[in-house]
Amino acid sequence: MKAAVLGSPITHSLSPYLHRAAYESMGLSDWRYEAIECDEAGLPGLIGGLGPEWAGLSLTMPLKRAVLPLLDTVSELALQVGGANTVVFRDGARHGDNTDVYGIVRALAEAGVAPPRSATVLGGGATAASTLAALRELGLGEVTLVVRDLARAGETATVAERLGTGLTVRTFDRLGTALDVDLVVSTLPAGAADGFAGLVAGVPALFDVVYAPWPTRLAAAVAERGGIVIGGFPMLLHQAVRQVEMMTGRTDVPVEAMRAAGKAEIVRRVAPES
Repeated sequence: MKAAVLGSPITHSLSPYLHRAAYESMGLSDWRYEAIECDEAGLPGLIGGLGPEWAGLSLTMPLKRAVLPLLDTVSELALQVGGANTVVFRDGARHGDNTDVYGIVRALAEAGVAPPRSATVLGGGATAASTLAALRELGLGEVTLVVRDLARAGETATVAERLGTGLTVRTFDRLGTALDVDLVVSTLPAGAADGFAGLVAGVPALFDVVYAPWPTRLAAAVAERGGIVIGGFPMLLHQAVRQVEMMTGRTDVPVEAMRAAGKAEIVRRVAPES
């Protein structure tokens, strides 16, 4: 059987290392997982050309929203957040789902973070939308969203409405008024939150979705003040675990083998060239 992660750019993806480690530990010697460069324009043709030997696909940016019209069924969760990061081929049909939400919930639980009574999310993209759904699963009905431009919060605000989550939107010039919370989640790309490290440093817990380079300035500032810090790797790991379960139909997914493989690849990438 075959599976792959699609996106553009895709060379940085850790998914092949995670999924291949799972296959090896599960004895799935005839399974293959690869990374395929694919943009929105190429997605319909690529999916349409896959044969019966394909079990599923992992999707990263910019394909999570673009894939929805190409699917036969979409889970309620994926519809609510407006994006599917997982496609499973079953009985001749394409089924879309979202495992990012599961990854966020598991990452927070693994770090010992109690369900927050209040939270602020930095950024307004697809990961922010999944974060809103994860916080809803943890029982939070009100969230503050901080974005650079109010106009860019439109899609995330629509997601919040579908989820039934109350949303207060602020711009980064007012970030200091949004930090009296139990949890801050940064969905910003690497380096984009560096300038806010001093402001955010005193929060009790930070979940920063960046996994490399690590720690980010944001994470280092919070850790230095004694706060709980969670990086993006646990989220990536646990969303992949759920994908392996869905694609293989098995529940004996080796989380620790996948964790070790992913961490080893991260270390290899940051090691100085000899």
